[in-house]
Amino acid sequence: MLMTVTTTHRPATDLGYLLVKHPDRMQSFDVPTGTAHVFYPEATEQRCTAALLLDVDPARLAAGGPRRGRRTAAMPESFTLGQYVNDRPYAASSLLAAALAKVFRSALRGESRDRPELPGTALPLTIRVPVLRCRGGAALAERLFTPLGWTVTARPIPLDERYPQWGDSRYVDLTLTGTLRVADALNHLYVLLPVLDDAKHYWIAPDELDKLIRAGEGWLAGHPERRLITRRYLAHRRVLARRAEDRLAEARAAELRLADADPGADEDAWLPAAVRPRPLAATRRAAVLTALAEAGATRVLDLGCGGGALLTELLAQPRFTEIVGTDVSARALELAARRLRLDRLPVRQQQRIRLWQSALTYRDDRLRGYDAAVLMEVVEHLDPPRLPAMAEAVFGHARPGTVLVTTPNVEYNVRYEGLAAGALRHPDHRFEWTRAEFADWAGRVAAAYGYRVGFRPVGQVDPDVGPPTQLAVFTRDDAGPDSTGPNGAGAGGAR
Repeated sequence: MLMTVTTTHRPATDLGYLLVKHPDRMQSFDVPTGTAHVFYPEATEQRCTAALLLDVDPARLAAGGPRRGRRTAAMPESFTLGQYVNDRPYAASSLLAAALAKVFRSALRGESRDRPELPGTALPLTIRVPVLRCRGGAALAERLFTPLGWTVTARPIPLDERYPQWGDSRYVDLTLTGTLRVADALNHLYVLLPVLDDAKHYWIAPDELDKLIRAGEGWLAGHPERRLITRRYLAHRRVLARRAEDRLAEARAAELRLADADPGADEDAWLPAAVRPRPLAATRRAAVLTALAEAGATRVLDLGCGGGALLTELLAQPRFTEIVGTDVSARALELAARRLRLDRLPVRQQQRIRLWQSALTYRDDRLRGYDAAVLMEVVEHLDPPRLPAMAEAVFGHARPGTVLVTTPNVEYNVRYEGLAAGALRHPDHRFEWTRAEFADWAGRVAAAYGYRVGFRPVGQVDPDVGPPTQLAVFTRDDAGPDSTGPNGAGAGGAR
């Protein structure tokens, strides 16, 4: 099976630096299903083409076979000899994606030792896969690749050109053209080739979910066919697909919070310009810093840290000896690192702060044992059914001594002229609570996990509708229930 990548970028031979494969020689690599060859049919300054040829060994496929009683792509057909008579050696499938991951590992990560600046450059690319197993036909290939910036030509391959009345086969001749980073292009292929194939050749372990999230960074969370992609990539394993959906939904929320934003942007910027409360973001951070000082916290988590505005102020105060910012979005963490100028900080300052990629709705052992955790303008970006999982992960598992939660007061929205009636303050807010609704939720969480909770206004208080932002201060009651919540089950939290 064959895949080619062509560019007309000048000089076109820069493609060799990006793929970390020299254009002047052929290289071969042993892979579990055979041998992968990389060579350059053409390599001039005007045009360069790299080819990945996978020579599949049918004996290795047969030896691999299905495990745990499940049928794999090594034996995709249901008939008895399907293990030996199939299209695996001839049509691009998940086997080609696996070979791509091994052969172009550095390119997938966007790394080039000799030209470190080059991977960030978008190049004119043409990618062709002449024979691709495509369950869903040409139309599905277009639905998957077009939203990613590709112009897609997917020509169905007839069963037999001599007998057109037999119709088309399950294969297409796929050509993609566009101007993209090579790393992005390869990650698109790594994920979507198995999706189109829809018959992975190996057992799907839980770590496949992490591979999917990693390869889909920056594009999968917002893809219109996200559910189909996750379901097929994870071989229709419902539990893994559901977990992937949760993590991608959280990543999408983080992306929208950062959309069209610089590292210092605040989500209040989405409000009408005429009424935008410029000081509110600073007022929120000041209220949080005051509450942390009153709690005597020195080791602090900023959960959902976004672009790092609060982290900057935490770092400026010596009382905070250990600061951790987490976010599900790698881009958010990059913005935070840039805002903090981590690479320029003195060593002692660098040792005080860390940035970790982590999802709010999953238990993370690294987050245990801290004095305080802050969720500033975060909870309203979660779908309501996922709030119990967040509560279990933060209050039940991480279990800091103090938890601070800020969220908009929806009653105050009527004071924003230009904000449509019933509209929320940010396009990604899943809800906004009244003061009573926030108090009810916070009270139930506190009771379930052994915390006491108090409330404070943030911003100028309107006598009729209250403050623009509401702050809940949760203090752990060490004499209360243990960290697993009531009856050892948590407050409806997902496991």
